[in-house]
Amino acid sequence: MEYIIIGFLWLSILLYLVLGGADFGAGIIELFTSKRHRYRTRNTAYHAIGPIWEANHMWLIIAVVILFVGFPVIYSTMSVYLHIPLVAMLLGITARGTAFVFRNYDAVIDNMQRVYNRIFLISSFITPLFLGMIAGGVIAGKINPDTNDFLTAYVWPWFNWFSFTIGLFTVALCGFLASVYLIGEAPSGDDRNSFIRKAKQWNVIAVFCGALVFIASLVESIPLMQWIFGNPVGATAVIAASISLLVLWLLINKGKTVVPRILAGFQASMILLAVSYAHFPNFVILSNGQHLSLFEHQAPAATMTALAWALIIGSLFILPSLFYLYYSFQKDRHKGSFVEH
Repeated sequence: MEYIIIGFLWLSILLYLVLGGADFGAGIIELFTSKRHRYRTRNTAYHAIGPIWEANHMWLIIAVVILFVGFPVIYSTMSVYLHIPLVAMLLGITARGTAFVFRNYDAVIDNMQRVYNRIFLISSFITPLFLGMIAGGVIAGKINPDTNDFLTAYVWPWFNWFSFTIGLFTVALCGFLASVYLIGEAPSGDDRNSFIRKAKQWNVIAVFCGALVFIASLVESIPLMQWIFGNPVGATAVIAASISLLVLWLLINKGKTVVPRILAGFQASMILLAVSYAHFPNFVILSNGQHLSLFEHQAPAATMTALAWALIIGSLFILPSLFYLYYSFQKDRHKGSFVEH
């Protein structure tokens, strides 16, 4: 049963990165679009994410519930020592969702729309930034459970160059995912070419930020290079991601839109696999050389069995409904527009 639960945990993190990442990325590319073209980008993104933006957070909720119920020691450690970036990320999610609703569905159109727009754009950037910094804090080996110093306990585990560069890479990856996805949603040829240019730009930015992650890992003596390239699975994942990127651009240049979306998600999955495989089943790396393991730090067997069955049975009800939601809005996407500001 533990492998079923771990599988659901890994899949929920991946789907939140891919689907939620593309959702955040829509706001990120709008943030960095010139004011002259921002309305068109916003309108296209709205029709793409408007119907399903709230559903993407389901994957984060599933991951949190799995950690809380199945791996309470890991959950409590992250909640305590990474509570600052966790709160920042949750505030970003809340602010972004609230601003999205009010800027699009507010009955009164006034100057507050500008405020809603700004909150939405900034929180779209901040949320994946802190999500990446949390990931960095989990694997950086800087969580010190033996210290009584506030900064050492609650700030330095995530506020460091390695975690920050992972945060930037996460932001860039979200921008890339959203750009690739929105190519197929563009209502005209000019808009489509615009999103292709954005995808290329965010692709370059993601590669640059990825290089920064490796540089930061060398500076802070984190064996990231060994984790990724020191085993055949990690090396194969990197090669597969690189090849799929070449195929993605070949297909985009030929006017394809559906398969490139799948390949973009595949690249994200390969990145996650390459990083996580090397120290599996360890989930949190501590500064004293110890680890919090998905095998050694799990709930009692009865709890794990109940959780596994709950995930299996729940998925039989939730997943078909979710897929039908995506299918329905893709098949019959209603038309609408923003009020431009």
